[in-house]
Amino acid sequence: MRRFLPLLPVVLISACASPQPKPPAGASRITAQKPPAPQAPRWQAVPAKADGVAVPGGRRHIVKKGETGLSIARAYGVPWSRITAANGLDRDSVLQAGQALFIPAAQQQQAGRPASRPGQSAQGGGAQSANGGFALDVDDAITGSTPAGDAPARQPVPPTQAAATVPSMAWPVDGRVILSRYGPKPGGRFNDGLNIKAVRGAPVRAAADGEVLYVGDAISGFGLMILIRHSGGTVTAYGHLEDALVDRGQKVQRGQPIARAGSSGAATEPQLHFQIRQGRRTLDPALYLPR
Repeated sequence: MRRFLPLLPVVLISACASPQPKPPAGASRITAQKPPAPQAPRWQAVPAKADGVAVPGGRRHIVKKGETGLSIARAYGVPWSRITAANGLDRDSVLQAGQALFIPAAQQQQAGRPASRPGQSAQGGGAQSANGGFALDVDDAITGSTPAGDAPARQPVPPTQAAATVPSMAWPVDGRVILSRYGPKPGGRFNDGLNIKAVRGAPVRAAADGEVLYVGDAISGFGLMILIRHSGGTVTAYGHLEDALVDRGQKVQRGQPIARAGSSGAATEPQLHFQIRQGRRTLDPALYLPR
């Protein structure tokens, strides 16, 4: 036993001098992690090519899987509203891969044509705006943003039933109505909804159960916008968002956070632009939101 005792101090010293265990590799990154950056708008039209065969008065385009009405209109430089009218399509029509569309010949914008309402394009969906950008309005986004073959065709809602099927609505954000309420304004302008003052980053909630139709910033003036279709064909719109928390095609429930409030688009302060729509007709949200 004695001959092993002199080695004991050495063993103890070595144990004291051994390196301490290193923290997990990801520990420092967890404490220094930055909050996630706002997500970029998800809406992107699948590119379409103007490869239709020439026919009297225009062209015949065969729809490819993934194309949207808006991407087709954009490719040919023809408003989506003209294409839907020429083909007898309504707001509930869904394009299918292999479907033939008649594309009317493009027309030059008429001189002196009156300007449209704020947030709407004077040329209609799919037309080229004055600065060469893609211009569309809320109605175009509702009817032309579903990819071909992505969803079964919906049955049209009879107009006589539409007004009676507006679902029960909840306020989409905490705040007070600012600027102006729904209806006509001086100078021939018209507010299609309500503008609600909000804290930047505050949760924006779905006003009723439904399905997300559109997430993007391609509608002039409204910045990042979300459209949700509800029972009976009612559609709600949420504009000037800072960030989106849902994506197109997602099912949402009343009160579910879908976005964060912001001041994107033409807004000068954090707010939410909120609309309720039946077809191409807007409704006064104050008549459907709880007091």
